[in-house]
Amino acid sequence: MDRIDRKLLNLLQRDASRTNVEMADEVGLSPSSCLRRVQRLHKSGVIERIVAILNPARAGRVIKALVTVELKLHGEQHMRRFLDMAIAEEAVSQAYAVTGASDVILMLRLRDMEEFHALCDRLFQDETNVARYVTMIVIRTAKEETAIRL
Repeated sequence: MDRIDRKLLNLLQRDASRTNVEMADEVGLSPSSCLRRVQRLHKSGVIERIVAILNPARAGRVIKALVTVELKLHGEQHMRRFLDMAIAEEAVSQAYAVTGASDVILMLRLRDMEEFHALCDRLFQDETNVARYVTMIVIRTAKEETAIRL
């Protein structure tokens, strides 16, 4: 990956709706050379996918919550089972298996507290292998960035 690839990736991370001609002009390439570079970055897996980033509140997901989860039983099959349940939930936007005091961290985007309570019943009660969970409701977002610094 060279300097021009990094410029293209930074442009795409800021606004992927730019046309190929606009990006080519900004990095000093012909449109065909620019397109080939972007296609190569896709094919190599550097660009995983191009998505629209929505405003969660305007999309009806007004509550953001972080949940740390400690499992009763450990091991790959127990972790996989819980993660599979979590990622099947519409409100779970991110799910991480982590090291430290917690086993899993979830980021939720919720419509309301009723949805949160229903999710808690499904994910954290009965036979879900959860020893304990701690929920933190986000009251202010200081930084939320999707771009990776290159």
